Amino acid sequence: MSMNSQGRPSGKIQDGPAAPGDAAVNDCALLPLEPLLFEIGSRDHCGVDLPDVQIDESRLGGFRRLSPLDLPGLSEPESMRHYVRLSRLNYSIDAGLYPLGSCTMKHNPRLNEKVARLPGFADIHPLQPVSTVQGALQVIDELARWLMVLTNTSAVAMSPKAGAHGEMCGMMAIRAAHHANGQGHRDVVLVPESAHGTNPATAAFLGYRVVPVAARSDGTVDVDAVKAALTPEVAAIMLTNPNTCGLFEPDVRKIADAVHDAGGYFYCDGANFNAIMGVVRPGDLGIDAMHINLHKTFSTPHGGGGPGAGPVVLSKALAPFAPVPFVRHGEDGLMLEEHGDANQSFGRLCAFHGQMGMFTRALAYMLSHGGDGLTQAARDAVLNANYIKARLQEEFSMPYGDQPCMHETLSDDGFLKGTGVTTLDFAKAMIDEGYHPMTMYFPLVVHGAMLIEPTESESLNSLDAFVQSMLELARAAKAGDIERFRQAPSRAPLRRLDETAAARNPVLKWSGSE
Repeated sequence: MSMNSQGRPSGKIQDGPAAPGDAAVNDCALLPLEPLLFEIGSRDHCGVDLPDVQIDESRLGGFRRLSPLDLPGLSEPESMRHYVRLSRLNYSIDAGLYPLGSCTMKHNPRLNEKVARLPGFADIHPLQPVSTVQGALQVIDELARWLMVLTNTSAVAMSPKAGAHGEMCGMMAIRAAHHANGQGHRDVVLVPESAHGTNPATAAFLGYRVVPVAARSDGTVDVDAVKAALTPEVAAIMLTNPNTCGLFEPDVRKIADAVHDAGGYFYCDGANFNAIMGVVRPGDLGIDAMHINLHKTFSTPHGGGGPGAGPVVLSKALAPFAPVPFVRHGEDGLMLEEHGDANQSFGRLCAFHGQMGMFTRALAYMLSHGGDGLTQAARDAVLNANYIKARLQEEFSMPYGDQPCMHETLSDDGFLKGTGVTTLDFAKAMIDEGYHPMTMYFPLVVHGAMLIEPTESESLNSLDAFVQSMLELARAAKAGDIERFRQAPSRAPLRRLDETAAARNPVLKWSGSE
């Protein structure tokens, strides 16, 4: 009997299925579902002894509470155990391989965390006088310099807080450049089908009309299709390279030249920069703007919507339009420039200078690796993805399997045809094997897509264990073990949920046990 990544026998459990949404009780001794704080604590007492305090109502200014606070009272051990148990229910990169395609969930080195917590980094405030934060400004300046070196660009905006924020920054710089050049009528943005989904959303948010560019049968962008779509109204193209099919765009330089010849700019989505850092400089490919996700390429943590960081590198043509503030070398040391070059800056993107903690972690990652180390990380990420691709090809169907991939490998649901198992069923069964599911149903150019990105963090043993589980699941589906997939996950604290109903009717407020 095969074993999954948590050391338990693979395959379906012996006891009967639970109703949808019920807590799973099985022979695996997996952690049970943790109740809500309100279900544990009593609202009739406090978890600590506090003296009664008499406060004159006049001191509350009319803000005295008229109803009970209605919070549960827990002792310190109860509170601690509750949150520790909750944390153990989470899947994280520290728990195992996180194969989300196009997301680069790589290991976050603890050295970076230690550096970010040093006095002078962790305890400063953005409104401090610049004379008191010279070290922090030097970190921002040094990180900015290396980002420009790695990409061969002329400027970088450090303030964007994440990838989509960076996209907006780059496109706002492009819009400002067109207006400065008397080309404000350009209101069309070309977006290939293999681009990230945030690209068309960003363009539309800024008021542009989005024109899609179809992918070729090999998953890449056709330069002739781009040329056919170029008109005097085109402001830019937003192209992801490597793209979301896990492929490097072979005609990227020709596409850039065509867009430039038509008077447009080339925005490159840099979410997949981890595949080419230290190997390819995007500036050499003709890009004018590209965001860099520090939480992907340079190992700063992903965290439930933040903190993220998405610096945007800019070409010489767009450098004057970079947002403020940015670090400048002055007579008395480093300073934050608040006005921009010749007042051409499109203005301020956010209140301050960006995510200081992420800057510190990213620079620590760069300096600890060195140039050769960053190059090796990119090559290892590509090697790991191609290893998984080669191992899975015997059972999985891969639409672009006849060519090497970059940082991620893409499968469709062709191998499940006739089994009664869907991509979603397969992903749910992966949870029972101790793995977070890969990215599902994206990119849209492939039906039933399964997108896997192992990153460079994984060892050969880790990859082999993952591949073995994936192959075993594929063989089980083809052998007709449908119930194993329809009931999955069977070993998780919660079994199969009605996700559609949960999305349409979310319960956002505790209303009691009734």
